[in-house]
Amino acid sequence: MLYRIACLILFVASFKPVAAQQEDSLFIRKLFNEVMSNANAYENLRFLCKKVGPRLSGSTNAAKAVVETSRMLTEAGAERVYEQPCMVPHWVRGGKESGYVILAGGEKHMLKLCALGNAVGTPKSGIKAQVVEVTSMKQISELGEKNIKGKIVFLNIPMNPTYLYTFKAYGESGVARWDGPSQAAKYGAIGTMVRSLASNNDDYPHTGVMSYNDSFPKIPAIAISTNDAQWLSAQLKLSNNVSVWFKTSCEMLADVASANVIAEIKGSEFPDQIITVGGHLDSWDLAEGAHDDGTGCMQSIEVLRTMKAMGYKPKRTIRIVLFMNEENGSRGEEAYFNAAKKNNEKHLFALESDAGGFSPSGFGTDMTKDQFTKVLTWKHYFEDYDINKFSNDGSGSDIGSLKSLGTALSELRPDSQRYFDVHHAVTDVFENVSRRELNLGAFAMAAFVYLVDQYGF
Repeated sequence: MLYRIACLILFVASFKPVAAQQEDSLFIRKLFNEVMSNANAYENLRFLCKKVGPRLSGSTNAAKAVVETSRMLTEAGAERVYEQPCMVPHWVRGGKESGYVILAGGEKHMLKLCALGNAVGTPKSGIKAQVVEVTSMKQISELGEKNIKGKIVFLNIPMNPTYLYTFKAYGESGVARWDGPSQAAKYGAIGTMVRSLASNNDDYPHTGVMSYNDSFPKIPAIAISTNDAQWLSAQLKLSNNVSVWFKTSCEMLADVASANVIAEIKGSEFPDQIITVGGHLDSWDLAEGAHDDGTGCMQSIEVLRTMKAMGYKPKRTIRIVLFMNEENGSRGEEAYFNAAKKNNEKHLFALESDAGGFSPSGFGTDMTKDQFTKVLTWKHYFEDYDINKFSNDGSGSDIGSLKSLGTALSELRPDSQRYFDVHHAVTDVFENVSRRELNLGAFAMAAFVYLVDQYGF
């Protein structure tokens, strides 16, 4: 009799994990059905793109976005919605940029260009000089002042096409954009032109932030389309007697008051443990900021809406954060981190979506080995949805500082092949977002948040 009782106890004990897994699988399937059938993310994104538009930090549109997304979060069922103040840079592009290449015979070729974010403008008459091409950052110092002084440096550093994950290529080539102008100025350049950070050749210049080193002069900086970069490089192989003229009107104004938008569902068992989910609300000014990062913001709001619609009562506090000023200053990230540190908050987990609204392939993480091992035990829940790539190799920029508080970090990893066709370009518009792909990403985020909420770290 005792033997039978012991066997029964062992059977029940072994059955519990299986039963829990079945329960989790069933709940995650219900999450999927709710998001794919009833999500508001796409319509919210349509409003953000078409009724608010580009949301460069410090602009009136950015201020309008704070108001409208606060409304969206309230309508999604948030128990508390509030603004977290921060001062942000206020860079303005000014009038339409223009420029052209002058070949040795005097022929002019109009360039498709745009000023880089945070760059200074040219004099009203523009700048004109002979152009010198470099294909690596190292080559700038190798050419030195003798070959660079008084010239416009053309940084022609393509994104490496052999990387499947295009963000890796972006990280490598991006140094030309954010550090190239100062490095060229170090040796006397009067301006820089950067090959746009795009995976494919096209006619669209891609903007993005650059950073000046105060040790060197601040010189104008533009991006040119990848097609123009290919053409210009070919001309320079025929003759080095090629000049460029361009004119920009951008300038940095005084900082402006802005805010992160925050919403919460309070935890029922561990309310002091916070799970942060978010994206960044600001965007560049050339388009509508649909993929970068309207999709991430709308997916985050959808996580909250879905859980409220399903009557889910989280154990831990789920906090949605729409960060301001990721693109050219990260002031929203600073404000959020400083408040968390000051208030001695316990941030268990943070998940960011800032890689576009394409089909989710998995998650990147930045956490301890033991935490990542636990995450891998959840991987099977995502297999049926073709979300199967999990790696412990990095997370999002707006949550990165939380790592110092012991927070486990993660980012949604959508398929990246098309992202740099629209990133920071006029093509980043609502029409280039798929409703289904957007919702799949929101579901993936909601499922991950559910598992962390249930089992912690």
